[in-house]
Amino acid sequence: MKAAYMCRIGILLLALLGASCGSVVREGTGTSFLMVDALEFQTGHTLRSDVLTFNDMATVSFSLGLKDPSSPTGPTQSQFVTIDRYQVRFTRADGRNTQGVDVPYGFEGAFTLTVRGSPAEAEFTVVRTIAKREAPLLALTNSRVILSTIAEITFFGRDQTGRAVTATARGSVDFGNFTNPQAANR
Repeated sequence: MKAAYMCRIGILLLALLGASCGSVVREGTGTSFLMVDALEFQTGHTLRSDVLTFNDMATVSFSLGLKDPSSPTGPTQSQFVTIDRYQVRFTRADGRNTQGVDVPYGFEGAFTLTVRGSPAEAEFTVVRTIAKREAPLLALTNSRVILSTIAEITFFGRDQTGRAVTATARGSVDFGNFTNPQAANR
């Protein structure tokens, strides 16, 4: 009797754990979700952002996921997602993350892209020129110091029925004076 009771409790716990693991996919009321397939920088896997040059660009690739993957026809028009803006925040692995002191200021940018049934990609600014004229990047113009950060980029949009959708990507960004490596000798 006691063993059967414990077995039922175990099965119930497994069912609850299984339900909670799948809830991430089912969050929100929309029937589709946005996935970042790739984030690519002009300089490879890690962006080498030269503090003496202009904006740094990145390319992002998106696709749609369906909360009911058994749909034989793929996403419908109401499940398409239009992305209308993005947000960039920089952090450091050592926890020193004060904007304008330890890392560049975060920012938001306009973005327009509709992700339909097939993958879609677009280019966007990941480091603005103005950030290179402010602390802490300005101090790197005459230095050999490299500031290593992680850029967290969140894309915001809506499906065609108005439901909010977000997707986040992260990439490594190293800031430094890569154009003139002798800058520290001035």
